[in-house]
Amino acid sequence: MELTKQGNFPAKTKDGKSVILCANAGNLQDIKNAVQYHIDGVGLFRSEFLYMENTHFPTEEEQFLVYKEAALLCGKELTIRTLDIGGDKNLSYYQFEKEDNPFLGWRAIRISLELKDMFKTQLRAILRASTYGNIRIMFPMIISLEELRMAKEILKECQEELNNLNITWDHKIEVGMMIETPASVLLAEDFAKEVDFFSIGTNDLTQYMLAVDRGNKKISGMYNSFHPSVIRSIKKVIKAAHDNHIKAGMCGEFASDEKAVLLLLGLGLDEFSMAGKEIPNIKYIIRNSSYENAITLAENVSKKSTLKEVYEVLSILS
Repeated sequence: MELTKQGNFPAKTKDGKSVILCANAGNLQDIKNAVQYHIDGVGLFRSEFLYMENTHFPTEEEQFLVYKEAALLCGKELTIRTLDIGGDKNLSYYQFEKEDNPFLGWRAIRISLELKDMFKTQLRAILRASTYGNIRIMFPMIISLEELRMAKEILKECQEELNNLNITWDHKIEVGMMIETPASVLLAEDFAKEVDFFSIGTNDLTQYMLAVDRGNKKISGMYNSFHPSVIRSIKKVIKAAHDNHIKAGMCGEFASDEKAVLLLLGLGLDEFSMAGKEIPNIKYIIRNSSYENAITLAENVSKKSTLKEVYEVLSILS
């Protein structure tokens, strides 16, 4: 009953610290469902549904209409992640070469940069839709400055093409990237100088940081985002973002873990993005917490070297 009373109240701690609570969405229906929870926006719009639920690569017009509707439905910040396929996500109409380890293979931004025409089609559609709402562009699986700069250069080409056609787009559109590999964590300070925001994808980050296949039942117990290395990585990324005056969000499942909320709050996370139905619970925890206490908690947890010690500080039963 208390959760349903959260409504339009802001996600603000008892001592005045505000954070942004957004929804993750895999399609338009997800956005429709999420808005009832008084979201601050959509922190992750998974554009791959347009490709996976299709019989062909979606055209620019097909994508534009969906992104436009998404922006209008959301009415607030809408972060569109560019195509993230590969790994466990394939297309019925495109033959991927068999890979022994697809999660370390040809996927996400690597595919977009190689299939440049497909990538430009998507970017032009997003840019055109950006005049209908507060849209942000987010690149997945970036591991190098070379990749980021190449993606931004292709985006610039699309912007120039639209200018030449007198097609409007939001010239203040923000461009960010996912942080989901050890490489992106270690280069966070460099990346932060070249993007407008970070979004930490803890699902992949945990998998890659710990070298644990989260789908492998034999070692599934080793997959744990409370691992000290993952927590220290999150801390490093948030600090790099703030040192360079950009925001750090999180769109992995960890963002909706009620046992992690105060830890993430204390580490300075600016934006939590999760399934819409999880928002009332997370908002309730934040509104009934102290930011100062959360900072102390996070500092204590960050010093721990074992999972057991982390659990003890967070009072989590193993």
